[in-house]
Amino acid sequence: MSQGPILELRGINKSFGPVQVLHDVAFSAYPGEVTALVGDNGAGKSTLVKCIGGIHPIDSGEYFFDGERVHVSGPRDAAALGVEIVYQDLALCDNLDIVQNMFLGRERRSGLVLDEDTMEEMAAKTLAGLSVRTVKSLRQHVSSLSGGQRQTVAIAKAVLWNSKVVILDEPTAALGVAQTAQVLELVRRLADKGLAVVLISHNMNDVFAVSDRIAALYLGRMAAQVKASEVTHAQIVELITSGRSGELGLKNGNGAAS
Repeated sequence: MSQGPILELRGINKSFGPVQVLHDVAFSAYPGEVTALVGDNGAGKSTLVKCIGGIHPIDSGEYFFDGERVHVSGPRDAAALGVEIVYQDLALCDNLDIVQNMFLGRERRSGLVLDEDTMEEMAAKTLAGLSVRTVKSLRQHVSSLSGGQRQTVAIAKAVLWNSKVVILDEPTAALGVAQTAQVLELVRRLADKGLAVVLISHNMNDVFAVSDRIAALYLGRMAAQVKASEVTHAQIVELITSGRSGELGLKNGNGAAS
């Protein structure tokens, strides 16, 4: 495990009109680790992720990447750093095959012609590097894939571009037991390859199965960011629902960190 975070946010505030969604949030993600970002609906998880990804500009606070303070003014800035986000809807096109989806908007060309051979070779190498063997053909249309296979393609698409931080939004939602296990194995492999993985999930079993650290948001504040091995399932549930658990969390559930 790394000594320092590759992604670090300090004092992040974000409002939409009169509504403040994020309050002085600190968050870190470490290479070679899975950091679970948990919180109830409305806790601010999606807003925080969109701030990381450059979709929402932060109102105030500091954004550090690989030890350097950076300014992220849009998704292209985040992608240039090596931040990729796999949203819950996956953003895949059913009428395109796996290779076409993985290179959508980033197609390789040889002159004016698409370089199909190079794209297929790169897609195959990426999937093989992730030990993905569940896809029969790279030329299958995405519409023919199972939920677990679709999630795998979306994750492979994210890591194809030398990403350093991969954020996964509810990757096991609506998947069966076997497919969930398949995706969680892939999540763990991403971290084992040295990437910093941020896993957003409501499923505490999934969180404890693969996470090294857990960051719990409560009403737009970071209640705690702790090592998964040092907390219990019950403590995380308390942090999510009340903002504190014993010595962990916020004073009175809504104040400064204790």
